[in-house]
Amino acid sequence: MDDHTDQIRKPRADAVRNRERVLEAAKAVFSAGGPEASLEAVAKRAGVGIGTLYRHFPTREDLFEAVYRREVEQLSELAEQLKTTKDPVDALRRWLRSGVEFVATKKGMVAALALAVQSGSELHAFSFERLTTAIGSLLHRAVAAGEMRADISPEDLLRAFFGMCYMHDQPGWQSSVLRMLDVFVDGLRVQTAARAKARTSKTTKPATKRKR
Repeated sequence: MDDHTDQIRKPRADAVRNRERVLEAAKAVFSAGGPEASLEAVAKRAGVGIGTLYRHFPTREDLFEAVYRREVEQLSELAEQLKTTKDPVDALRRWLRSGVEFVATKKGMVAALALAVQSGSELHAFSFERLTTAIGSLLHRAVAAGEMRADISPEDLLRAFFGMCYMHDQPGWQSSVLRMLDVFVDGLRVQTAARAKARTSKTTKPATKRKR
């Protein structure tokens, strides 16, 4: 009986694959935004019927929330993977750059998520806690290595990141934010003696005398 019950409770492999295809397709469609960001477009991109989509996600909000949670979980997992990389500053930079893709997906769902992700909601608390923990683990590693300033908190860094992303709404905003992120991260780096010496030598290099 227990084996039979387990078989009933476990989702079929093809159902799991369909659900993942829908979530991946939804991410792509919502990131693009615009009038094509419909559930029909998601189903078509996933290669499933609209009925299959609704069986997994009965409402539009259910699908949006599932995509959102999946993106947050993936960023958390990415932080764990990046903690093993040699350069802690590069690890933090790579995580922030991946976060831009997350924001792009979120922007495509912003209207539908306005209520679900409002301050004080369970989904907002879930995402903020997971993302703060993820970015904090990478930030603390960079600080411990003496590569990053210690006077910025994970919460401050996360708010600054979202601020940069939401300042831009024009097409191609991701490229601009990625450039800003590089400047921002470099500005948080500790100015070591070696870097300071190299910078000083460049700025004080004597001018070449002109031949008469």
